[in-house]
Amino acid sequence: MIYLIAIFISYLLGSIPMGLLLTKIAGKGDLRKVGSGNIGATNVMRVGGLRMAGLVWLLDMAKAIVAVLLGKYLAGDAFGAWCGFAAIVGHCYPIWLRFKGGKGISSLFGVMLAMSPLVFAICGIEWLLVALYSGISSLGATIVFCLIPILGFVMGTDIGWAFLAIALLCMWRHRENIKRLIAKSESKIEWKWKK
Repeated sequence: MIYLIAIFISYLLGSIPMGLLLTKIAGKGDLRKVGSGNIGATNVMRVGGLRMAGLVWLLDMAKAIVAVLLGKYLAGDAFGAWCGFAAIVGHCYPIWLRFKGGKGISSLFGVMLAMSPLVFAICGIEWLLVALYSGISSLGATIVFCLIPILGFVMGTDIGWAFLAIALLCMWRHRENIKRLIAKSESKIEWKWKK
């Protein structure tokens, strides 16, 4: 029962819509009604600039980190990874917003940081290099989704299955981006320091 409660708490943590809350506090309006309508950091950058997007990214990472640490404290690394997965589910399908949330990438990086700083560094450097070189954030993210199950299974079979579940969920949430990547019509990042 305590493990089920931990999974549910992790989901609720992930469900906190950091992007929506910060943009409303900053007087930027309802994030769901501008840009892509997404509540993640990329859309926050469109209305609040890079600094606000960075803050949202860190907060979305933090809620996943707390979930992973809770799971690791209760039952070890593998359960920590599954609590991280639950947090990402919450980020993507938040109960507070009728299950319409972000795409999970920032929370995914939070899970990786809490599970393995080395995995976080490998995927973070890959994403940054690809995003900066190509100008396409989703291309770097898609490569991360392919990398993390492999890195997870290197860490351990149970962790690998959790990382595979995370990768599949994030790929599903990025399915439209992936279609546009294949069609070579994906939009490039517009770096805006402030708004």
